[in-house]
Amino acid sequence: MDAARLPGTSQPAQVVAHVDMDCFYAACERRREPALEGEPLVVGMGYEGGETHGAVATASYEAREFGVESAMAISEALERLPRKVEAVDDPDRSVEEAGHYRPVDLDYYEAVAGEVKEIIRDAADVVREVSIDEAYLDVTETVTWDDAEAWAADLKATIESEVDVVASVGLAPTLSAAKVASDREKPDGLVVVRPGEVREFFADLPVEEVHGVGPVTARELADLDIETAGDLADADPGALDDRFGERGREIRRYARGEDTRAVTPKGDPKSLSRESAFTEAVEDPAEKRRKVETLAAAVADRAHRKEVRYQTIGIKVVEPPYEIHTRARSLPGPVADADLVESVALDLLSEFADAAVRKVGVRVSNLDFSAGEQASLTGFEGDDSATEERAASGQTAAERTENGRTRRDAAVASSPTETTDGQIALTDFESGEAGTEGANGEPSGETAEGDADAATAEGQASLGDFE
Repeated sequence: MDAARLPGTSQPAQVVAHVDMDCFYAACERRREPALEGEPLVVGMGYEGGETHGAVATASYEAREFGVESAMAISEALERLPRKVEAVDDPDRSVEEAGHYRPVDLDYYEAVAGEVKEIIRDAADVVREVSIDEAYLDVTETVTWDDAEAWAADLKATIESEVDVVASVGLAPTLSAAKVASDREKPDGLVVVRPGEVREFFADLPVEEVHGVGPVTARELADLDIETAGDLADADPGALDDRFGERGREIRRYARGEDTRAVTPKGDPKSLSRESAFTEAVEDPAEKRRKVETLAAAVADRAHRKEVRYQTIGIKVVEPPYEIHTRARSLPGPVADADLVESVALDLLSEFADAAVRKVGVRVSNLDFSAGEQASLTGFEGDDSATEERAASGQTAAERTENGRTRRDAAVASSPTETTDGQIALTDFESGEAGTEGANGEPSGETAEGDADAATAEGQASLGDFE
């Protein structure tokens, strides 16, 4: 049985809460449009009203009863759950077996999430926000195990009454157990796992519930006749070490309730980005360039407002049906140059000049929040005269491009970071300001082995760092 104190210390077990909003995007749409309450509701990423393209970002529990799942193509979702507005006028369709579809409105969701986060920050000593709709809270100094359930109930009630969305909460002495606990009784769940109960709590759960165990590892564990967390807790550590190395011993410790990780506040974002979808796939190079120019300006403006510099500029391109490509280029040092963001993004886009494109995005990463001197880029052109000349001429970065590449860009090493990353993947770029979470609740944004799924445990597809 796991100890009531943190292993290797004389300190009492920490009190960790994991707050996870139920079907958050759908909940936000229902808050805005109360008539949707109780109705099957699908929120689509890359979806436009009346269209069939895009993927399911989240499906309400009512929609899931029809087999609609996160990351599913909208076209497939429509086969299982037709649009209600169309079923009304179609005598061959049942209105009761149809649902509502709404496009993702992340600006609105972020505003609602901000209201929830204000409540969470007031309730906890330390908070780590891991995504738009979930966070870990360390309340060790203010909550005892005797009043943990009452505290969580009060937090849930406050969120629902003040923000009109529902949260599920799990409390446990470890991060991994708190994450699993918040998911056990969704929706509107509240589960408390006290010190000494973690191993028993995990025992009968599928091994995939253990932090760090994704689908690949689960299949390998099955080869060792390890199918539940209890099996993993009782497994021979030597056999696990032979098969998985240190990670095998680590996941065994988690299954035994031995997780000493602390809740640490999230630091500065790793990247800033914007993306936008076309109503239909676009082949016209000029239209794609205009979209990227707009996105580049928006990203550069965000970086300016946050007073941050960046060393890597990248793009995201989605080809039909859901083939996602990313390209990036690194600079010699961190800069804050809106023109450079545009010109590099356009140059990277030139690879897809003849491709039909559904969506594009622009991203800056390797961020520098220090107030140090900006890296000099004069070596690309010999001096700063060209910069002054272009400012005087009023030329845009696009107009300065020669054969799809500016003089300055030509000297910047091109380094494509990723190629096609599969279909329906919604988390192609690295985790950025919006925050993502890997399978099994890893706060850092990736699992030990990197086999995270496109959808979270709650069933809502992660949108990655594109906001």
